[in-house]
Amino acid sequence: MEQPEDLNQINIELSEEIAEGIFSNLAIITHSNTEFVVDFIRIMPGIPKAKVKSRIILTPEHAKRLTAAMIDNVERYEAENGRIKTHDEPTAFPMNFGGPAAQA
Repeated sequence: MEQPEDLNQINIELSEEIAEGIFSNLAIITHSNTEFVVDFIRIMPGIPKAKVKSRIILTPEHAKRLTAAMIDNVERYEAENGRIKTHDEPTAFPMNFGGPAAQA
């Protein structure tokens, strides 16, 4: 018996709230033998406390697939837009982002 084509497709729903996205300028990745945890964090200038804005938990297989997909996308981006410049980050993340200190 032949299966209809739509059984091989996934219908993905994207709500308006999720479509807006979450800005993150720091990611912390940890792992155990069964999962990878990626915490996306937003650090704001002059504010010493940062909050995790989103946490994604992946199986090791999906973490490896995500890594490959990210590498592929970065390579395609650079082919179209030029090399992405990266800077070696100091051991301690600068709270003032190199700008003036916050004042109240």
